[in-house]
Parts: sequence; structure tokens; C-alpha cells
Amino acid sequence: MIFFFLALFLLLSRSIVAESDDDFMSFVTLPQVRALKFNIAYYDRESVSPGYWFVAPYGVIDPEAPTKQWKPCQVGPHIYDADGTLIWAGSCLFDNRNIFDFKAVPNIDGESHLSFILQHGYHDDGKDKGVGYVLDQHYDAEKAVPVTNDLKAFNMHEFNILDGGKTALACAYRNKYMNLGDLGRPDEYGWVVTGGFVELDTTTGEVLYEWNSEGYVPIHESVKVDPYTPASGEPGWDYVHVNAVDKNAAGDYILSARFTSTIYLISGQDGHIMWRLGGENSDFVQDFTFSKQHHVRFVESNTTHTTISFLNNASDEDEQDENTSAALIVQLHTSASPMTAKVIERYNRPDGDLTRLRGSVQKLTNGNVFVGWSERGYQSEHSPDGKVLMQASFASTRFSSYRSYKFEFVGRPSTPPDVVSSVYGTDESDLTTILHVSWNGATDVASWNFYAQVNRDGVPVLVGNTTKVNFETMYIADGYLDWISVEAVDKDGNVLGTSEISRTETPSNWRLAGFQGDVKPTPHDPSILYGTKTVADDDLDDAEDTDEDYLKTQEAAEAVYKAWEVIRGIGGLLIFVLVLCSTGGLLAGIYWYFRRRSMRAYHGVASEEGQPLNEGSIPA
Repeated sequence: MIFFFLALFLLLSRSIVAESDDDFMSFVTLPQVRALKFNIAYYDRESVSPGYWFVAPYGVIDPEAPTKQWKPCQVGPHIYDADGTLIWAGSCLFDNRNIFDFKAVPNIDGESHLSFILQHGYHDDGKDKGVGYVLDQHYDAEKAVPVTNDLKAFNMHEFNILDGGKTALACAYRNKYMNLGDLGRPDEYGWVVTGGFVELDTTTGEVLYEWNSEGYVPIHESVKVDPYTPASGEPGWDYVHVNAVDKNAAGDYILSARFTSTIYLISGQDGHIMWRLGGENSDFVQDFTFSKQHHVRFVESNTTHTTISFLNNASDEDEQDENTSAALIVQLHTSASPMTAKVIERYNRPDGDLTRLRGSVQKLTNGNVFVGWSERGYQSEHSPDGKVLMQASFASTRFSSYRSYKFEFVGRPSTPPDVVSSVYGTDESDLTTILHVSWNGATDVASWNFYAQVNRDGVPVLVGNTTKVNFETMYIADGYLDWISVEAVDKDGNVLGTSEISRTETPSNWRLAGFQGDVKPTPHDPSILYGTKTVADDDLDDAEDTDEDYLKTQEAAEAVYKAWEVIRGIGGLLIFVLVLCSTGGLLAGIYWYFRRRSMRAYHGVASEEGQPLNEGSIPA
């Protein structure tokens, strides 16, 4: 009955203040962040590779008119663990702008780094062209690589940090007014979007090398233009649509052109095309097809053989060439005559559908393959023999991620942990402080130590500790604790960081919150309340049987806390009075029931609860 009335109350208050948004996570400590949830299915958990997921949700490529803005703190770079638990939300750090090609960068100096493209701005007449960022493991900007030549923007497709981190590759588009002789129309001109790439100095942004399709890839190679296509005004036909570029140890570049359905090897010496794979003019004998591909990468390259990976989209917005998209690992025998190409690994999209736009393929260090299918953040991991080990997607249907990656990573935020505490109770002798703590981006926190002090300059007193069980952890402490701080501790007992000292929030109206005293309560001295207090033997005996009670208490406390926040946030005196009258004061009863039943048993006792496995089915 208690849970019925509590659920009724929460449902009523929730329906008044907001619509349902169960596809997002929200946090007391980071109220400005709304992080997407994942739906996850594992089929062989033991065989997946270690590491975190790197995704950058976006709703639309270009912000919608007339505001030219995105929803705040929902898009941008995010890191999740393998259970879909948020590790880092970078959405609020970059003006809520779209982020593309977000990933960990393990090839700079052996330390953890991140890289991504910050999409160009929309409010400054084209002056903000976008930036390629490199962050250190503290999430501080280490490099911000600008567009230094005459390109209009930092292209969204690629920011490929090369070994050592001194240079990076990016795609480049240019609008050209060209003769249409390639289409048998020598007397006609029209606008064409050429495609290519640049190699940039990551310190200065200086263009060290640039290649462009004009003069190398004729217009007639495009699958989007034919001899009868009417000439275009500016910006022109996007006839190649370059979307990925990589570089091998020999200094040559491999390029993916989606609208020629061709992968090109380009000489780093003079820019000539060394070979074509796919399309109408392939230089290889191959027993497979692909089209509209994305994210080509060198896996291995030598003088006789080259192994590459890429996503065979096999479709675009207008047409499809095959029934399902697939990640391909292809071996090229370049010393043979004729040259040959064969698929040595194929990973079909698990749901049998098509990825018509975007996507990525990543060969992991243990031999597994991680594939980003883009739409709704759909991603999967596969064993080398083709077995699907895991698949996951955003719970929301409104967002996608251009690419998705998996890497091992160590995050050491330069900012301290965030803590929010609030006090509740019905009389001065029976008050409780509820604490919420998180540390955005920290990867190695195993537990939290909670401290209180009598004033800002007082001596911190340990009031309890608990295991970290999610991005945000809640702890319930006995008494009205006014000045609070929290330590983050790793699995070996080392303190990783300490929060700032903050004051506990109090109800703006104690009577409305259920307090029965005539005057508002005064804070307790934690040195008296906790300084000599130990867990009694009978409490330890009770603790053996309180796993279920602990979870119920956590859930109930969270529910009461959220209910009170709703009331306080909307000034809901009328709602409170109506519910109180209809339930006969059951909110106070809930508080008393759970406090008396379980509070002593887990006060000051570390939780042994592990993180629950978040598994569910993926909708087709």
C-alpha cells in the first residue's frame, strides 16, 4: 500500500511538470546533463574485448531553423562502459554543439587522449569554421587544430590522428566551376563539389599535404551523375563524396569516395592514383561487391599485400544495391598479376537491415571487430569467426552517432567530484542527510568516503562509505550534516580526488517537508554524532539479511527525494496538500518505516552490491 501511494504521488507530480523521457538519464549532481540510455543485449559476455564505448549523439546534422540551436546538453561526446553506464558526458563543455568522429587516441605517447571534430558555428557569418580537438586524459584541451587554408569549414567526416600525434588527416571539399567534357559535353560548364583530403600539423593547423579529386577522378566515375544530368549551380554536384582517409607506413594514402563506390590508393609522393578497388574501373579481380562505403582503414600493409577494413553500406538514402550492410576485412594481393582482392572476414549487420548513412568499422586488439551502424547509435561487437557477441542501441529514436568506437581508456578529470546533499526528517531528533556524488569522466573510482564537519573550517569526520554502483551514487547518513565533502577511492584504497566542501540544502519550508517541530532544526556536530560511534554487533548480524532491504531503502529514498524536488521546484503546495489528505500522511510513514527498518544496518557499512547487468533486447 505504501508503494502504491508513493507511486501515485510521483506519477501525479511527474505528469504535471514534464513529459516522459525514459530514454535519458538525469542526475542530481549534474542537473544540466541529459545522457542517453542504451538498450543492450549480450550473447557471449566473456568473449567481448575490454574497453569503453565512445559515441557522439546528434539529433540533426544542421540545427533546425529558426533558432539554429540544439537541445542543451544532450548532443556531443560521451563515454559509456560495457553496461551502458555513463562514464563521461562532454555535452555541456562544447556549447551543446554537434561532435563528430569522437574516439580515444592511443597512438600519441602511450597515454590516454581523446579527439573529435567540433562542428562549425552558425551565428558568426562563417567565421567559426569548426575545430579538430585533442584532449588529454584530464579532459582538458591539449590541441585545437583550426582550418588555416581557404576551406569553408573543418569537414565533419574525418579527424584521423596519425602515429605520434604531430599530424592528422581530414577530408576536404571544394566547389569548382568545371568543364563537363568528362560527360561528353565539352562545350558545357557547371558547378561540381570536388573531394579530397589534407594532412595537418596538429600544433599550428598548417596544411602539409593536400590532394583533390579534380584531375584524378573524372566525373563519369560517379554513380550520382550521368551524361544527361543537368548542369548545376553552386555549390554543385557532390560527385565523389569523400568520407574517410588513412595513411600507411610507406607514406601513401587510402581514400573512400562514397559516390564512386570506390576505394583509392594515392601516392604520397606525387598524388597519382596507384590503384582503384571497386567501382566501374577496379584494378582488382574480386569475388565480392560493395557500394556507398564508409570508414576505410589500413589493417596491415606491406610491399606484397595490403589488408583494409571498411563498412559496405550497400545503400544510400535513395537506393540499395544489396539486402544488408556489412563490415568487411579485405586482403589485397598487390604483387600478383592481375591484382586480386578477397574478403577474409565479413560481419553482417545483426538485424539484417541496411545502414544507409554513416558508420564505422574497428579492428580491436584482441581480434574482435566493433561496428558502428550509426542510426540510433546501433553498434555491435563480433568475434573473428563471425559470432555476434553484443549489440546495443540508444533507447531514444531521435539521435544517432556518426561513428562508434571502443577503446581502453583512463580518465583523470581535472575538476573535483560533484556532491549534492539534502536534509529531511520529521523532528529534530530524527533527521537524515541524503548525499549524491559523481565524478564526470573518472574511470577508476571503486568507492566513496563521505565526510562532514561542524563548520567550513572544522575537522572532517568520516560518516560512512559505499561502493560506487553507477555514474551517480546515493548515500543516506544519520543526522543533519551541514558541511559535506567526499573522497573518490580506487580499488586499492588510494584516494583519487576530493570534492569541494559544500553545504547541505535545506527545505525552503520545513513544515511543508513534513517537519513537526516549532522551529527549524539545527545541524548536528558530526564529531559527536560519529566520532566514537561504531557499528554494533547486532547491527552487523542484521546486515547479513539486509541486501533486499538495502535496495528497497535506496529506491524509496530516491523516490522521496525526487518527489520533494518536484514539490520544491514547482512550488507545489496544492499538490502536496491534496496528496497528503488522500494518503493520510503516508509520506512521513514511508520515511519512518524505511529508516527504522534498515538505516542502522547499512549506516557506515560499505555496500557489497555489484553493478547490475543491464541487458535487454534490441528492437529490430
